[in-house]
Amino acid sequence: MNAPPRFRDVIGSHDIALIVLDTLRYDVAAAELAAGRTPHLAALAPDGRWERRHTPGSFTFPAHQAFFAGFLPTPAEPAPYERLFAAAFPGSAEAHVGPGTWTFEQATVVEALTARGYRTVCLGGVGFFNGRTALGSVLPALFGEHHWSERTGVTDPACLDHQLDVLDRVVTDPDPRPRFVYVNVPAIHQPNHFYLDDIASTPDTRPPDTLASHAAALRYVDSRIPRLRDLLTTGPRPVFTIVCSDHGTAYGDDGFDGHRLAHDCVWTVPYLHTVLDPRTGETT
Repeated sequence: MNAPPRFRDVIGSHDIALIVLDTLRYDVAAAELAAGRTPHLAALAPDGRWERRHTPGSFTFPAHQAFFAGFLPTPAEPAPYERLFAAAFPGSAEAHVGPGTWTFEQATVVEALTARGYRTVCLGGVGFFNGRTALGSVLPALFGEHHWSERTGVTDPACLDHQLDVLDRVVTDPDPRPRFVYVNVPAIHQPNHFYLDDIASTPDTRPPDTLASHAAALRYVDSRIPRLRDLLTTGPRPVFTIVCSDHGTAYGDDGFDGHRLAHDCVWTVPYLHTVLDPRTGETT
């Protein structure tokens, strides 16, 4: 697999996709991949493995505010690295901004791509993308178009399928502009107990979410990656694709539950980026 091109060199010539697997823990992602249970994500990952990184935020809203400004998850081991893109900001001009970094004057990469002729599309998942409240409208309002419904939210076990149905309609629109597609995948976020095949429940007998159901939700997501990849590559352009988590979550780790807290299982997330070929849908 060839190294992806410099991000600054893909603007205008490539479609761009940012796929955030909301709430996915690194340890679960790495274990499932190593065991061969997420083969489609493994096929996307350089060297067939996730990169271990640290998120800039312990829950969805601050993590995405940072992501869109150019502060994607950073390598978990101390080593030189270069940011893909960065909003211009005094005091951070040398903060991992290198020759391949695309810098822009706008506050977010969404607004910067819009200014450069991109069609920007948000497929919402968790509540911060539902557009139903002032807070839930902040992030989706950055995009030229945004889509959310109860069927694409955290309570529907087929949420990613419904998101892909929306994406199918988006990519069949004959709009000639290059695309920036953001997908907030909510399946792994709680509740995820319903992804365990051996559990049948009613609202009165809901079982707890666990690391096992977290992993089962990830396997559901992995099973839909081929369709996602095919939809992203329907256009004539290569697709620079970033797949990562925004934060992890605790299931009793050291007595903690949930996220919005400072624990390694929350701060440590999986990350990859690659380029998808529009002719084959495969990584280049």
